[in-house]
Amino acid sequence: MAIKEELVRIVGAENVTDDAEKLKPYSKDNSLNAPSMPSYLVKPKNADEIHNIVLLANKNKLPVVPCSSGIHFNGDTIPVKGGIILDLSRLNKILAIDTRNRMARVEAGVTWAQLQPELAKHDMMAIAPLLPHPKKSALISHLERDPAIIPKFEYTDALVTVEVVLPDGEIFKTGSAAVPGFPEKSFSQGVNPSGPGNMMWTRMLQGAQGTLGVVTWGQFKIEYRPKIDKSYFIPFKSVKDATVAVSKIQRRMIGQECLILNNVDLAAVLAKQWPGDFNTLREKLPPWTLILVLGGGVRFPEEKIEYEEDALNAVAKELSIKVLPTSLPAAPGVEKGIADMLREAWPTDRTYWKLAYKGGCQDLFFHTVMGKAQAFYEAIGKVAVKYNYPAADLGYYVQPVVYGGACHFECNFYYDPANAADVKNVTKLYAEAAKTTLDMGAFYSRPYGPVTDLVYQRAASYTEQLKKVKKLMDPNNIMSPGRLCF
Repeated sequence: MAIKEELVRIVGAENVTDDAEKLKPYSKDNSLNAPSMPSYLVKPKNADEIHNIVLLANKNKLPVVPCSSGIHFNGDTIPVKGGIILDLSRLNKILAIDTRNRMARVEAGVTWAQLQPELAKHDMMAIAPLLPHPKKSALISHLERDPAIIPKFEYTDALVTVEVVLPDGEIFKTGSAAVPGFPEKSFSQGVNPSGPGNMMWTRMLQGAQGTLGVVTWGQFKIEYRPKIDKSYFIPFKSVKDATVAVSKIQRRMIGQECLILNNVDLAAVLAKQWPGDFNTLREKLPPWTLILVLGGGVRFPEEKIEYEEDALNAVAKELSIKVLPTSLPAAPGVEKGIADMLREAWPTDRTYWKLAYKGGCQDLFFHTVMGKAQAFYEAIGKVAVKYNYPAADLGYYVQPVVYGGACHFECNFYYDPANAADVKNVTKLYAEAAKTTLDMGAFYSRPYGPVTDLVYQRAASYTEQLKKVKKLMDPNNIMSPGRLCF
């Protein structure tokens, strides 16, 4: 029987296609990576169907590339070796919202636009990254380790347990979800990430970009929505000064959402009328803004806000900061809705903030210590000058992690995807900026595109061990071949 006929037998004719026009959107994404066409598009509805597809792929040595989100930015779902695109959009159920244990269990196709409003009905919220695209899978954000804008230690590993179809077709559950009968016929609530055995299997799947299996659902931490909020917009002339303040604030465990944006990125976030609002805001906003939201929870919310204000004022006094603004003069009224805005997906009726300026955005991001943020900012700026990229167009986002001990440092290169010269220039700029920052000690925990080869070339022993794991779990190399170091 032909491969297409076998796929039709598994998922139904309406969920399989090899039509070139329908395959084309899956050959590329919003990254600078080269396009590559798949052979088939398949839309399964459950783990059993995925199991059968994976068995078929092994039999025919056919690549399988999982795809959960409706939009992609890093090239991680481009089928560089062809094969089957496994579109998981039909797996779109919110399986459980456990307010007692503060957990949500969702299928891979559940988007941020779908999840956040549903959690809000329960007075809960996800531990979300910065303004995620409404079409992005919430589970994939957790698998990709997108940095959370609430930099508390307890949220560092928000993903707890998953169900995954392994490369040999076995359906496997991690942590305490692995007990027989979970969740319908078991007392286990899947809240323990350890196991089976003395290992956290979920962590091995994070950042794997679909190379070690197809995750069908995941359970991750959620939190109660604060009852009251107070937001601060603290201006700085340099990222160095901003990171010093953040380190001291986070050491005292002050606040909920906490992040730093430069004037370009903050203008892109706040602009509603393009390009007028954006240009005006970019000119009027301070070079860097620390956004800090104090949140009063379920118990004694006013008292919590009060003691956090006292602690924040002590930091301000220590740093000789005379005023702690609770509003943005360049954007009147934004303080009234910033907390809710940060706890939701980007609005579906507005062009995504990273794509609104020029139509395309290439993100360069890595981890570093707070004290090196200024050096990385200056180094990237020098590379940009070399390629005649306007400094006024560079976006920066600094996200403290684990109480400000380190940070996610991100530079956003905005470009026009319809302009071939612009694309070529930003591609070269991005590659050189990646090499420059890597030479300076940047830690690329999530390498994509040209960064991937740079990282694995410098980690020979680590790469060798990864390849051994891949060979053991996926001997036919069917799962997302060509990705990472595989």
